[in-house]
Amino acid sequence: MTVISDTKQIIKPLKNPVLSIGNFDGVHKGHLALFDKARERAKYIGGQSAIITFHPHPMNFMKPENKPALITPTQQKLRLIKGAGIDVIYCLAFTKQFAAISARDFVHDILIDKIGVKEMVVGYDCTFGHRREGNISFLQDMGNRLGFAVHVVEPISIDGTLVSSTSIRKLVREGNLTKSKKLLGRDYQICGIVVKGRNRGGRVLGFPTANLELIDELTPKKGVYAVKVFIDGQSYNGLINIGHNPTFGKGPFSVETHILDFSGDLLGRTIKIDFIERLRAEKHFKTIEDLKTQICQDVIQAKKIL
Repeated sequence: MTVISDTKQIIKPLKNPVLSIGNFDGVHKGHLALFDKARERAKYIGGQSAIITFHPHPMNFMKPENKPALITPTQQKLRLIKGAGIDVIYCLAFTKQFAAISARDFVHDILIDKIGVKEMVVGYDCTFGHRREGNISFLQDMGNRLGFAVHVVEPISIDGTLVSSTSIRKLVREGNLTKSKKLLGRDYQICGIVVKGRNRGGRVLGFPTANLELIDELTPKKGVYAVKVFIDGQSYNGLINIGHNPTFGKGPFSVETHILDFSGDLLGRTIKIDFIERLRAEKHFKTIEDLKTQICQDVIQAKKIL
């Protein structure tokens, strides 16, 4: 797979490229349907599958006050797209200059002149260009004039819920990781760097925890979850508590992970967490002993689930 981050790096057109365009935050089942269609068409015409996506998310630039919490930071997004079998990714910087490009110039200068697009595969809600003036009708009209086909992939719903980045963000924030998995096609994952905490997990409770400084923007609802923890590619079972540790007095927001059957110093290391199932809400306990008893029950429940 080739990743191109600047249109200046595009030296020559691809071979019969079949291209899709979008933010692709989450790389969910709706996006995967686009990628499958692009790969299918590329194989049929003897070409290459390609996508155009952006960094940062256009809303970060256009309306920063309304920017969405990303489901997949850029590097994770690129890994997932690679895993979907796309040949070439154009991950273009979304700047003030880029935002000013008209839809017509985008098609002529980038899609045709630089990439040499032969076919487009787009979602039902595709928009692009300055002030989103480009839409499916516009793209189809340009395709008729310039000689490229446009395939539109219709929306996908699962259990009555539209598969979209917006739906997934809502489910994650609600702590509904079981349903978000159905829409994503995988467990929701966060990534974080282990930082020094208050040392209460092991010293006070007997359950040492890794305190995370999150790289991700989207955090599940406060509570306790059964999780899979990935350290240097090795998988471990664990529990994670998201919240303010109210038993100790309302402290700062924290994300703390207890890794089952693991010992070792993780300070400064980056670990990944797959959320499997929400066990319970965060709550205040009258005594430390009550909290320890509940954590023991959480461990037993997590082991059954995992």
